[in-house]
Amino acid sequence: MISDNDQTGAKPLLSRDSSISAGSFNQMPRRRVSGKLAKPERHQSFSRDIGHAASETYLLTRLTITLLRYLGVGYRWITRLAALGFYAALLMPGFLKVAYYYFFSSQIRRSIVYGDQPRNRLDLYLPKNLDEPKPVVAFVTGGAWIIGYKAWGCLLGQQLAERDIIVACIDYRNFPQGTIGDMVTDASQGISFICNNIAEYGGDPNRIYLMGQSAGAHISACVLLDQAIREAKGEESISWSVSQIKTYFGLSGGTFFSPC
Repeated sequence: MISDNDQTGAKPLLSRDSSISAGSFNQMPRRRVSGKLAKPERHQSFSRDIGHAASETYLLTRLTITLLRYLGVGYRWITRLAALGFYAALLMPGFLKVAYYYFFSSQIRRSIVYGDQPRNRLDLYLPKNLDEPKPVVAFVTGGAWIIGYKAWGCLLGQQLAERDIIVACIDYRNFPQGTIGDMVTDASQGISFICNNIAEYGGDPNRIYLMGQSAGAHISACVLLDQAIREAKGEESISWSVSQIKTYFGLSGGTFFSPC
C-alpha cells in the first residue's frame, strides 16, 4: 500500500499536458527590489543642481561684465579691483598681528565705560612698568565722522605704551547715530573721565595731552572751544577744565579752511 507521502512524491511538479512551459518563466515579469536606484537618482539630481548653479553663476558673471563694459567701465576697473584685492591680501598679515595684540594683550584695558551711551567707551594702553605716574595721551580717532572707532588707535597706543606713556583711545557716536554736537559731547565726557580717573590706572592727571586725527582732530578742537566758552560763561556743571590739558595736537584734521 502506498502512503500519501509516497503518492505526492511520485507526482511530477508539472504534467506533460500543462500549458506552462519552461520557456514561459523567462517571459514572466520579475520583481525588482525597491530602493536600489534611489541613490543613483539622488546623485544625478545633486549633479544637475551643481551644474545648474555653475551655469547660473557663469551667466551672471557674463552679464555683469557686459553691463560694466556698457557703462564704460571695462576691464580697466576690473584689473584695478583685482590689484586692490591683491594689495589687501599683502597687508593681511599685518592686520592679523595688530588684531591679535588688540584682543589678547594684557596691557590693554578695553571698553571702559565713561558715559551712558552705547558708544561711550574707551581703551587704555598701559606701559608694563607703572611704578610711578605716567603721562597720558587722550586720543580721539578719525573716520570721516562715520566709521570712527577706538580700535583705530591700536598702533599708536602700542608704540607710546612701549615708551612709558598711557594712551586713552576715546570712542564716540558716529553719524547717523548722532550729530556733530553728539560727537563733541561724547568726546568731552571721555576727556572728563580721563582727567578725573586716570590716576587709578597709573596716569598722572597733571600731564594729560589731547590728540585727534582727521575727524577726531576736528571733534577734539570743537571740544576745547566749547569747554572754553562754558568756562568763560561761568557755568557750574563743569567736570574738567581746559587748563588740565597740557597740549593739543590735531593731525590731518579739518582745522584750516581757506576763504571761498
